[in-house]
Amino acid sequence: MKILVTGGAGFIGSHTVVELHNAGFEPVIIDNLYNSNLNVLEGIKKITGKTFPFYEIDCNDADKVRALFEKEKFDGVIHFAAYKAVGESVEKPLNYYENNLISLLVLLRAAKEFNVDKFVFSSSCTVYGQPEKLPVTESTPRLPANSPYGNTKAIAEDIIRDHVHSAPGIKAISLRYFNPIGAHETSLIGELPNGVPSNLVPFITQTAAGLRKSLTVFGNDYNTPDGTCIRDFIHVVDLAKAHVKALDLLESQTDTNYYDVFNVGTGEGYTVLQLINTFEEVNGVKLNYTIGPRREGDVEQIYAQSDKVNNIMKWRAEKTMAEALRDAWNWQLKLTAEK
Repeated sequence: MKILVTGGAGFIGSHTVVELHNAGFEPVIIDNLYNSNLNVLEGIKKITGKTFPFYEIDCNDADKVRALFEKEKFDGVIHFAAYKAVGESVEKPLNYYENNLISLLVLLRAAKEFNVDKFVFSSSCTVYGQPEKLPVTESTPRLPANSPYGNTKAIAEDIIRDHVHSAPGIKAISLRYFNPIGAHETSLIGELPNGVPSNLVPFITQTAAGLRKSLTVFGNDYNTPDGTCIRDFIHVVDLAKAHVKALDLLESQTDTNYYDVFNVGTGEGYTVLQLINTFEEVNGVKLNYTIGPRREGDVEQIYAQSDKVNNIMKWRAEKTMAEALRDAWNWQLKLTAEK
């Protein structure tokens, strides 16, 4: 089964390409390399022993996307490609709405035209806003998103739902990620942001490696045990495997207009300071960090209830936060040694 992986040279996309291969799928990668690197493809090759088709294409380019669908004859799509920095989305909302939504429309139209009936969307727990009750379930009301990034995910889910309802034969799943961290255990692929990291763990590892002077923790006056935000941190390899399970579920569906959403998390919430302390303990390094003001767009606390994905998709998180932080540090050490 041939699967288009948009953003397949990115952090989650690259790990998913590996897991798709391990499960017997044929991934095809497209990426515009906006926030990724071609070197990732070599890491994928070393892990799998195989070179997968790669196209440097922007998903907003309808003509090139359509030509690719015509050429490759896909059986399914996993759509990762999107801008994803919460803080940047607050500063540049129009860029986020344009990129994240138009790319989705281009892909859905191409999938419909070429009868590609399986679509897995990379969504986010940001669609819940700041929930009133924890943990969040898939039936937790979607409150107004705290950032334009989160709002693009909520709007995208609605677009997919409405499209599935209107287009016989299209089956789709939105996976609401919590906080992916870590790297492949081989240290051949991992999180490799261009420029200043927008995610917490690569900033931690770069600070620990001396590439950045200090890490800023955004706020310690939240209503949490130590005053810092609470998140559900999931190993990226576990998250990648959830996409394989999602494709399996779509393939098994007899309802030709199937659409559903799933939380993909561990079900455990940890504060930012707990994450930092675990990183220091697991890796035997001391991290230089300071406490700064709150960051606009951040949710105080959120973590998943994972019963639905456990029971229906037969998926559950297997790796611990400590394992993820060890893998992330080993990946950073490899990158530092190569420079």
